[in-house]
Amino acid sequence: MSKVQTSLRLEEETLVQAKEILKSLGMNFTEAVNIFASMVVQERGLPFDTTLHTYPAISEEEAREKVAKSLQEISPTSGKSAGEFFGELLES
Repeated sequence: MSKVQTSLRLEEETLVQAKEILKSLGMNFTEAVNIFASMVVQERGLPFDTTLHTYPAISEEEAREKVAKSLQEISPTSGKSAGEFFGELLES
């Protein structure tokens, strides 16, 4: 099968990071792209799920309020101290 040359446009930092990761896996960027293309053919589509996830957006203020409320609900008398925990652990 003959080979063809193609070109891609990627964010520079993404390419640099991808090449570093692929190098640690023992392959180069071209080999990884060839594997990806082969998987697209084999799967007859993208070789991973593509879905749109909708997450409810909350403001930073709302997030801080939720954290503060959760912290208030923690009882200072619940649970064990580290000394009690490790004491019991060592007795076992």
